Amino acid sequence: MSDIGDWFRSIPAITRYWFAATVAVPLIGKLGIVSPAYFFLWPEAFLYRFQIWRPFTATFYFPVGPGTGFLYLVNLYFLYQYSTRLEAGAFDGRPADYLFMLLFNWICIVITGLAMDMQLLMIPLIMSVLYVWAQLNRDLIVSFWFGTRFKACYLPWVILGFNYIIGGSVINELIGNLVGHLYFFLMFRYPMDLGGRNFLSTPQFLYRWLPSRRGGVSGFGVPPASVRRAADQNGGGRHNWGQGFRLGDQ
Repeated sequence: MSDIGDWFRSIPAITRYWFAATVAVPLIGKLGIVSPAYFFLWPEAFLYRFQIWRPFTATFYFPVGPGTGFLYLVNLYFLYQYSTRLEAGAFDGRPADYLFMLLFNWICIVITGLAMDMQLLMIPLIMSVLYVWAQLNRDLIVSFWFGTRFKACYLPWVILGFNYIIGGSVINELIGNLVGHLYFFLMFRYPMDLGGRNFLSTPQFLYRWLPSRRGGVSGFGVPPASVRRAADQNGGGRHNWGQGFRLGDQ
């Protein structure tokens, strides 16, 4: 048990709480402590009966059973692996920025879920995080099942097909990929590579709640000075995201 506790405490804080909630809420529903009917995102119940908890519970709940247990475990593994890598990698020392990314993706997914009658939001949110990681490490060679190897930028689409084969819904994975692409484009691609306006920035209250452990409280709106100088020397002024850029490195 101490080994499990040590492993759990070693998970970055935000991923740890997300992972724990994604285990606890399905367990509560499975044990019948609370009826699973209260966990789904039903637009009528949320909008007209003011059951405001449903977007939250639908994010963490998954109906675990004989036909869905493997799909749940696989996506729980994806949550642990890629949220940990992203929080401890590109967002290392910037918990507020990572939480803001999750909140932005979650809000987009909730709005989409209400519009499209998507009752469960766990997989789309996981896929959105995996997509961002894959774009920030797009040229990294990753290994998948049966020894297959390919660039990380293809991983979200490979997993989309994999989840569909084992019983998932293409719509859930596709929405997650699209939301992840929207965040990546607005936060990184458009302002940094294309020189456009910075539409997204982490609210200051999140920095007060989760202060950065190094550097300043900004740094996602423009490339670091060293990166800008390198880009100017190379010509074109654009940053190559394909090399797995670690945000905050000076």
